Order: sequence, then C-alpha cells, then structure tokens
Amino acid sequence: MQDANIASSFFLIFTGAAVVATAALYTRQPLIIAYIALGALLGPYGFKLLEHPELTTEISEIGIIFLLFLLGLDMQPRSLARTIKETSIVALLSSVLFAVLGWIIALAFGFTGLEAVIIGLCCMFSSTIIGIKLLPTTVLHHKRSGELMVGLLLLQDIIAITTLLALTGMNTDTPALLHYGRALFALPLLALLAWLAVRYLLIPLLERFDRFQEYIFLLAIGWCLGFAELAHLAGLSLEIGAFIAGVSLASHPISLFIAQSLKPLRDFFLVIFFFSLGANFNLALLDQVIIAASVLAITMLIIKPLVFRFLFGRIVDNKSLAWDLGFRLGQISEFSLLLAFLASSMGVLSNIGAHVVQATAIITFAISSYIVVLNFPSPVAVKDELRRD
Repeated sequence: MQDANIASSFFLIFTGAAVVATAALYTRQPLIIAYIALGALLGPYGFKLLEHPELTTEISEIGIIFLLFLLGLDMQPRSLARTIKETSIVALLSSVLFAVLGWIIALAFGFTGLEAVIIGLCCMFSSTIIGIKLLPTTVLHHKRSGELMVGLLLLQDIIAITTLLALTGMNTDTPALLHYGRALFALPLLALLAWLAVRYLLIPLLERFDRFQEYIFLLAIGWCLGFAELAHLAGLSLEIGAFIAGVSLASHPISLFIAQSLKPLRDFFLVIFFFSLGANFNLALLDQVIIAASVLAITMLIIKPLVFRFLFGRIVDNKSLAWDLGFRLGQISEFSLLLAFLASSMGVLSNIGAHVVQATAIITFAISSYIVVLNFPSPVAVKDELRRD
C-alpha cells in the first residue's frame, strides 16, 4: 500500500507539475509559484487527491540537502572563511531586527508572549532555496554577490540550528547549555573528520576509479547523505552536514563533474519541496490567519530589502549589488517552517500561530520570487534579457 502511495504521489506531483509549468511559462509566471499552487490544489485541503503530504515532505528534504552539498562543492575553505567574517555583522544585526519586528506584530495580533517570541524567531531567516535557486550559476560560483549570499545564508543556518537546539532543550531534561556545547564541539570535529576522510579515502578512490562515472555519481551521493546523517546524529542539521561534505571536496577537480551530475537530482527533490509546501497548508484556516500573515509578510518584504541594502552597503561599494542581495533575501525561510512545526508539536505555538508562519512563508516565497524573476538576472527569469544560467 505504501508503494502505491509513493507511486501515485509522484505521478500527481510530476505530471501535474509538467502541466502547470507549461501554463506558467506561457503566461510568464515563476515556476516555483506554480508548484506551490499545485500542491494546494491537489493536497488534503484542496481536491484531496494527495491525502498524505507528510510522505512527500520527508522526501523533499533531500532536495535541500543536495542544494547545500552543491553549494559546498563550489566554496573553497579560505574563501568561505573570509566571506563568513565579512557577513557576520550583517547576519547578527539583521536577525535581531527581524525577530523584534515579528515579535511586535505577533503581539499586536493577540498571540501570547511565548508565541510572539517564536513567530519573531521565525522571521529572522531568509530562504536558502529561494535565494540560491534564483541566483545564476555563474554569479553564485564566481562573483562577489554569490559569495556574500552564501556566507550570510550559512550564518543564518547556524543561528537557526542554535534556535532549534534551544527550543528542543525546553522539552527535555538535558540542560540547553549541554545541547549548545555538543553542537559547538561537533562542528569542528566533523570538519576535521571530513578533511581526513576526503584526503585518505575519497580522493584515492576517485583517482583509482575516475573512469567509471556511475561509480563517482554513487560515491558522491553516498558521501553527501552519509555525512548529512552523521551531522544529524551529532546534534547538527542534515543541511550543515551536507555543506561540510561539499566543502571538503571543493578543492578536488572532480567537484565540477559531481556538481553537474547532481543538479537534475537536486531539482527533482526541490519540485517535491515546493509542492509539499502548498499541500500542507490547511485552506480551511485561511480566513483566520490571512490578515496576520499578510501584515507579517508585507512587513518582511518591505523591511528586509531595506535592511540588507543598508547593511551590505557598509561592506560593498556597489549600491546596485546591495539592492540585488536585499531583494533576493526578502522572504522568510524553510527553517521558519521547521521551527514553527517543532514549536507546535511541543504545544508552545498554537495551530493558528503555526499556520500564520506557514502562510507568511508562502506569501513571501511567492512575491519575492516574482520580484526577482521580473527584475533581476535569474535562471528562470520570464524576460529573455534577464535569463542567466
């Protein structure tokens, strides 16, 4: 029965995605929006053709893992360290400001103090998927804007993991300080382990069997997912583990081949991610959350580009580059959804509060995508002069 559910789910997702993608291209709409709308229509709160979206939600996380792995493959360790140092002040100041804004808006709509804090925390982050997916590959890998975006998003991921650890610590008998200590100890240890494994195991294997492309493909997937799981067991996120796995291979020439080979696989799972985002939204609660979510979303869509423009303007001379980064980061994150889900499952955030965060994510994903694909270079831009691979 489970196999039938998976097979029928994939049929609905990808056949439906092919149809809506065709319509979106003809009408010059962003593909990401089409996938989210398809999920809402076919999910349990729409036409009920897909009654178990939690299955596809779990599968879709693999797309985020591959996304971070591919990012790591193009980040040299020295360049990464320099970029993180440059963007640390931007990440910290912006996170505090967005959290305070979210907290104030949540209080204004009658949420309890703790719920308002959690909703505020959900506003701190920008979407890695939207930011990276809509950035041209040449910009992402070879230009300063790509370096700055990756550095900021990585720091936000670390802040998100710290926030999740703190929230998890509230629901256990283990002191929160112990959770933090384990994570801080695990991060450099995993980086060292990855370096040793690549130098003494992966590189010898790659050099010995480099003629067998299928083997390299399998080895890369195994290394990515294996190290992601190892990081998860150490108290970090799967995404951070995948990123470390990618960075550890970045200096080897085979990294370019691996990156090209895994892109279709990454896109396969990202389609499922955006479909699941729409499918998991309870449309029956829309009238109860739409006003709060709209206010929160519009605030973030306006304030985030302005704040990032100001902060990035302090470290880059090009004002247009600062604006470009600001608009690309003008949404909340998939980490926000995870944080809201965890808080809701612990009983510290109401179902309405969780749906406010979810609706805010969908609204900001949609409008931010429109802004980027209509005004900035992107692989999926609707204007030919803006389309960059």
